[in-house]
Amino acid sequence: MTVARINRISEFEGKTVQLNGWVYNSRRSGKIGFLMFRDGFGIMQCIVAKNDVGEEAFEVFKSLTQESSLSVVGEVVKNDRAPGGFEMVVSELMVHQLSSEYPITPKEHGTDFLMNHRHLWLRSKRQHAILKVRHEIIKAVRDFFDSNDFTLCDSPIFTPNAAEGTSTLFGTDYFGNTAFLAQTGQLYGEAAAMAVGRHYNFGPTFRAEKSKTRRHLTEFWMVEPEIAYCEIDENMNWAERLILFIIERVLENRKNELDVLERDLGKLEHIKAPFPRLSYTECVELLNKGGINFTWGDDFGAPEETFIGEQFNQPVMVHRFPTAIKAFYMKRDPENEKVVLGMDVLAPEGFGEIIGGSERETEINLLEDRIKDEELNQADYEWFLDLRRYGSVPHSGFGMGIERVVAWICNLPHVRETIPFPRTIGRLNP
Repeated sequence: MTVARINRISEFEGKTVQLNGWVYNSRRSGKIGFLMFRDGFGIMQCIVAKNDVGEEAFEVFKSLTQESSLSVVGEVVKNDRAPGGFEMVVSELMVHQLSSEYPITPKEHGTDFLMNHRHLWLRSKRQHAILKVRHEIIKAVRDFFDSNDFTLCDSPIFTPNAAEGTSTLFGTDYFGNTAFLAQTGQLYGEAAAMAVGRHYNFGPTFRAEKSKTRRHLTEFWMVEPEIAYCEIDENMNWAERLILFIIERVLENRKNELDVLERDLGKLEHIKAPFPRLSYTECVELLNKGGINFTWGDDFGAPEETFIGEQFNQPVMVHRFPTAIKAFYMKRDPENEKVVLGMDVLAPEGFGEIIGGSERETEINLLEDRIKDEELNQADYEWFLDLRRYGSVPHSGFGMGIERVVAWICNLPHVRETIPFPRTIGRLNP
């Protein structure tokens, strides 16, 4: 017997096949039952008629409960009114396990309840759609860099030093020494770029931020390209191209999932190059003109990022931030040492920063001064300083948080829905 998958069921029109999966829901009217069947690849309506399956099998069908596992055999027929345009006329069904009192029902559940049952909530149509979009975004990211001569060089999870400030490090014992979970792979990416020209790393990163906002997780995934012989303007070009590529791929391959999420496709289709580019100083002026009292030198928070994004309804690239609020490795602007050649990309619709990057400092003495100012242990950075001793070149890169991009593209109210098993201040389980 041929085992089919629902996402490719159109290939089997008029044929008898087997589906393996679970009960999404079911109902019956007299001697005819309607089974909504999910197999992990999609959801399909199956018609279970007593005359087709027999009295005994029909009684089995009547006993089915939500999320019971089973296999069904039947003919695939076209029906434009059915979800997906096809349905199955069942001739056999085999139950593997009857689910008892499945906790997630069609009624409304609170967020804590759903997060406590995250391992089951993932089976819902909405969460399934989010995971599919996330997968498409990740695949698009890899395809973009792989097709542009970037080399994937994985960076370590255990590190001896900080890159984004010591206050957000998770420390752990490492055979008698203290190691930290990586906040970023960027420092190692700089080393890789000097070896392969265009590098990217892609993996989990960790921030011990005591933040409970809808944009923050303690563990998230980030892609970080690093490019040799690349200055800040080219760096922004790469970020712009990446975002446009992702949107194009998602619109091409995941419209069904976006429909499930009730996403306004027009807001994504509207996004075109070039993105607006504003300096930090211009943004401060924009904020103050808009009635938001903001002092030059402060960092943007969610309200400021939201306001800036709302002025353009597409991603905004902000550059040249105050030196004092940015990481030690960012290059100072030769024309104004009060700012660095850093850049953030702010997503529209109130989703805030999705990309942060910069041109990197190449002068070893300036780096040493910044390390000292940050009260970091220079011995832990000697290998990083070697990159400025042996063939230093202009280079740039950025980091893009996958979860924030998923939240924006899917228009989700909280970043916790963007990853299968989110980690926040108050959640380590499941």
